Amino acid sequence: MKNFLSKPKSLVRFTVVSLFVAATIGCGFVASVPWITNAGNNQVVNIGDSIFALSGEINNFLHAYAGQTFRRYAVSGAELSGGVLAPSLYSQYDIAKNDNPDIEIIIMDGGGNDILLPAIAFDPYDCKTQWYEWGKLSSTCKNFIDDIYVDCVNLLNDMHADGVDHVIYQGYYYTKNTLLLQLDDLEEAIDYGDAKLALACQNSSVDCRFVDPRSTIKDSDIKSDAIHPTTSGSQKLANLIWPVLAPLL
Repeated sequence: MKNFLSKPKSLVRFTVVSLFVAATIGCGFVASVPWITNAGNNQVVNIGDSIFALSGEINNFLHAYAGQTFRRYAVSGAELSGGVLAPSLYSQYDIAKNDNPDIEIIIMDGGGNDILLPAIAFDPYDCKTQWYEWGKLSSTCKNFIDDIYVDCVNLLNDMHADGVDHVIYQGYYYTKNTLLLQLDDLEEAIDYGDAKLALACQNSSVDCRFVDPRSTIKDSDIKSDAIHPTTSGSQKLANLIWPVLAPLL
């Protein structure tokens, strides 16, 4: 622990995650539905963060539409790469491969918590755009998201090398303001982040389809925690994924 905390980046991450855990456990944000490690169709695998994992409703709708279940490894609090709060997307993918390497389709999101967790704590990367910044995202945040882009491309390329045929990458919608969290000033970061995730899909070697939910999910589709989809939001997200997924099954 002493060596860990002696590293500035590790100390920042440790502090951010500690504050996030303290803030979110009391609000019930970090719960996850159980993994599905053996499903009706084991060749379809879901990895991601709490957008999928908190309620599991997106999967429930997709399972109903498909008439079969898929594997699920998504975990609330997961970051794309690294992190101490939950298994990262890289780790989830590795676990899924170890369970059954015959994976044809990945349904995923990822990268949102990499931005959200620090922003909620004390915004060290300056990803919140204040009113006086006139909608201009900081270069610090852009550089940070550019690093996430690299991690995303690397993961997608790894999937292709492992024989994954298709990836459906769900982007992020706009968070909202509540009494506890003021998150509508992340809009510019979400716009820039979604553009980079879409570009990662385009520039990776795997067949990757990006699903953009920004124009579909409204404030009424987001829970009072300002982040996670309600049942209506989950159904809307599933309805965006399903037309892409169905022809691949």
